[in-house]
Amino acid sequence: MKIAIYGNSRQNAFLPQIAEFLKLLQQNGIDIYMSGHFSDYLLKNDIPQNWIILHDFASADIDRVISIGGDGTFLRAAQWVGRSQVPILGINTGHLGFLASYSLDETDELIKVILDPVVTVEPRMLLHIECPGMPDDFWPYALNEVAFMKSDTSSMLNVRTWIDGHYLADYLADGLIVATPTGSTAYNLSVGGPILDPTLRAMVLSPIAPHSLTMRPLVVRGDSEISAAVFSKANNYRVSIDGRQFTMSCCTQGKTCDPQVKITRADVVVNIMRRPDSHFSEILRNKLLWGRATISLP
Repeated sequence: MKIAIYGNSRQNAFLPQIAEFLKLLQQNGIDIYMSGHFSDYLLKNDIPQNWIILHDFASADIDRVISIGGDGTFLRAAQWVGRSQVPILGINTGHLGFLASYSLDETDELIKVILDPVVTVEPRMLLHIECPGMPDDFWPYALNEVAFMKSDTSSMLNVRTWIDGHYLADYLADGLIVATPTGSTAYNLSVGGPILDPTLRAMVLSPIAPHSLTMRPLVVRGDSEISAAVFSKANNYRVSIDGRQFTMSCCTQGKTCDPQVKITRADVVVNIMRRPDSHFSEILRNKLLWGRATISLP
C-alpha cells in the first residue's frame, strides 16, 4: 500500500508522535511518500527519513492521503491531490478540525483504518471558478468557499449576482461568500450563514456585514451557475478561494458590467475518509459544544 502524507510546518509539539506514527506505518509494510515541504520540515527536526519525497502526485499511484494539521492543511492537501479523487484522511493537530476525524493519540486505530481495504468515504462537492483575471497557475477549485472581499479599503462592495443567468441582487456589503456544504461550517458560519449537511449538493450565498438587514443568506441548488460582478469606489477587490487570493479590478460605478466570475459545481469531488461509526450530528455536538452547559445553575 502506498500512503502520501501532507502536513504543515507548525507542529513542534507533535513531532514525537509524528515520528512514532511514521515508524508504525513502516513496520506495517506501508510505503510512505511525503510532500516536499513537509519532508524538509521533518528532516530539519531530526526525524529519521523513512519515506520517499513525492514530486509528481499523479504518477505515484497513491492509495490513501493523510493530512496532518488543521482544516487549512486539509484544504491544501485537497489541492495537492488535485483531480485524482484519492481518499484523504485527516489527523487533527489544529483547532476545530471539522475535516479531520482522528488525532495522533489514536495510532493503533489509524493503522487499522489505513490498512482496511473497505473505507468509509464521504464524497464532498467542489466549486469550480472561471475568471479571466485569475493567475494562470491558480488552482480553480474550492472545497470550502469562494469569497469576494474588500482590498485594503473601507469602501463597501456592491456584488451584483446572477443565478443561471437570471439577475438575483446587488449585495451591498463588505463582501459575499459562496460556500459549499463542507464550507458551511467555515467562513460561512462566522458570518451567520446556515450549517448544511456536508454531503448535500447545494451552495450558500452569505453576505459579509451587509448594509441592509433584508440581505439574508440564501441556499441554492448545487447545479446552479452563480455569476458575479463587483462595483466599488475602490479600484480593486480580492477573490479568495479557500484562503488563496488574487486581486481583480472593480467595475466602474454607474456603468454596465458583464459578470467577472462564474462559479459552478466541479465535475470531480474530494473523497474524505470518515470514522466508520461517526455521524455529522456527533461532529457538530463535539466541535460546536452543543448541549453543554456554560454556566452553573443554582
